[in-house]
Amino acid sequence: MMTNKFLTLSATAIAAALALAGCSTGTSGSSATSSTSASGGNSMPGMDHNGSGMMSSSTPAASTEHNDADTMFAQGMIPHHEQAVKMSETMLHKKDIPAAVTDLATRIKAAQAPEIETMTGWLKSWNESATMGAGHSMDGMMGEDDLKQLDTAQGTEAAKLFLKQMIVHHQGAVMMAKTETSQGKNADAIKLSKDIVTAQESEIKEMQDLLATL
Repeated sequence: MMTNKFLTLSATAIAAALALAGCSTGTSGSSATSSTSASGGNSMPGMDHNGSGMMSSSTPAASTEHNDADTMFAQGMIPHHEQAVKMSETMLHKKDIPAAVTDLATRIKAAQAPEIETMTGWLKSWNESATMGAGHSMDGMMGEDDLKQLDTAQGTEAAKLFLKQMIVHHQGAVMMAKTETSQGKNADAIKLSKDIVTAQESEIKEMQDLLATL
């Protein structure tokens, strides 16, 4: 009887010891976790190292980074495009214009009108004036007399005049765009300048070919 009683007590003691050890381990693990969490509060990625606990300031968005060349490009190309759109609309209101010329005028208007809105938005986001300062010129722009001649011309005569004027107009735009490509800073403006060069050089060749058939 003494032996059985001793065995029962021993088993009970062992179980109690194991339970106590488990509690001790759990408490230790919890403390370690809490300690790690507390000490890791100042080492989270993206936090600064001056103890302020604030996120480090990020680099300004590329769309707002610009220089004087970007500003001049947008300020000059907006009225340049506006005149091209106006010349194209003049042709679209005329009768007896060759279909190929009408199609070209339609494409010029469709391409350049949205670009005007884009560049206007840039100038606004850059806090720059939408008007180019005095002393700056825009290559290829038509004068009032040129526009009046286009307005009064009809049929094939109007088509020829439009093509001749728009070739000069496009050549001026290409020069302005190439200046932006080499001197600009804003990535979006530089991309647009390259797109303008590609599109308008192609259209210059198209207009020269059309002119030869009229």
